[in-house]
Amino acid sequence: MRILIAEDDSKHSRLVVKGLEADHFAVDLAPDGEEALQLASEIDYDAMILDAVLPKLDGITVLRKLRKGGQNLRIMMVSSRNDAADCVRALQSGADDCLAKPFSFEERLARLHALLRRPRELLDRLIVADLELDRMRRAVTRGGKTLTLTQREYAVLEYLMRNAGRTVTRTMVVEHVWNLGFEGLTNIVDVYINYLRCKVDRGHKEQLIHTIRGVGYMINASQPELSRGFEIYAEKPLGPRAV
Repeated sequence: MRILIAEDDSKHSRLVVKGLEADHFAVDLAPDGEEALQLASEIDYDAMILDAVLPKLDGITVLRKLRKGGQNLRIMMVSSRNDAADCVRALQSGADDCLAKPFSFEERLARLHALLRRPRELLDRLIVADLELDRMRRAVTRGGKTLTLTQREYAVLEYLMRNAGRTVTRTMVVEHVWNLGFEGLTNIVDVYINYLRCKVDRGHKEQLIHTIRGVGYMINASQPELSRGFEIYAEKPLGPRAV
């Protein structure tokens, strides 16, 4: 899952990012309110941890602008002081949760996981043909058989299934699964798609993961219909690698 942290204290934010990445989140960091608003408006985050006090735009303003713009991502507001009135104002402005300083990282992490368990517009269970991904249990099955995926494989598959029937580019996958500081080439997506093909499609008559040559990838229960100029390319997966 991908998280946005809006925090201007660089020392503190580095510790938070490190802790969340250790818990297998992809994390982006915004040091001020304007950048936080821009990133949250342009990128599909699963949740946002928003500090109330930020340069350029304060947290409440960012929150209100996002809600006014129709953004429904889960937002946890972090109050700068232990004052119930601050949290009340944040919740009334559209925050899903509020933490008042001081608090431990463990409490923040537990509240974040609780927040992510709340239903959003997206279903907690994603299904394409006989492939099923349970976002609550982080479990994947095909034809009732459990598939063992690495953290990155799961994240790539989840993104494909959230966009089932739509073509996603390599850049879109990298931007969602890896954070903004990732400097690798987009061909790493091809590598992980091949890993997934070995686990998802190998041994099945119906192939679900399709390469749209010149564009990107699509997961679909049937052969996708494309506009003129694009070509569906069915690849045979290479042998599985150790995970």
